[in-house]
Amino acid sequence: MSTNQRLLLEDDLTIYHAAAHKARLLEALETHDDVEVDLSKIAEMDTAGVQLLVFLKREAQRLGKRARIVGHSPAVRDVIDFLHLAAWLGDPMVIPSAQGTGA
Repeated sequence: MSTNQRLLLEDDLTIYHAAAHKARLLEALETHDDVEVDLSKIAEMDTAGVQLLVFLKREAQRLGKRARIVGHSPAVRDVIDFLHLAAWLGDPMVIPSAQGTGA
């Protein structure tokens, strides 16, 4: 059994895909100690997606495992920033220089 798993989520983090994403994330947490979720392909995220990320972090903590969110797409960054969740989620978000400078 591998202890590390990297998941690339490609379907939007919306109510329409939440159940499928949740099943995939739970399976990864059940079989791996360290799960890295790449959100670089996410074009849209709604509150169901936010709830899923919060669930992922809480479930990993409950199981004594590690869940990391990486590759935040612009849509994901916008929602996390709007809801002021970056510190709570605890994963570094890389902001491209063109967006970070206001230029």
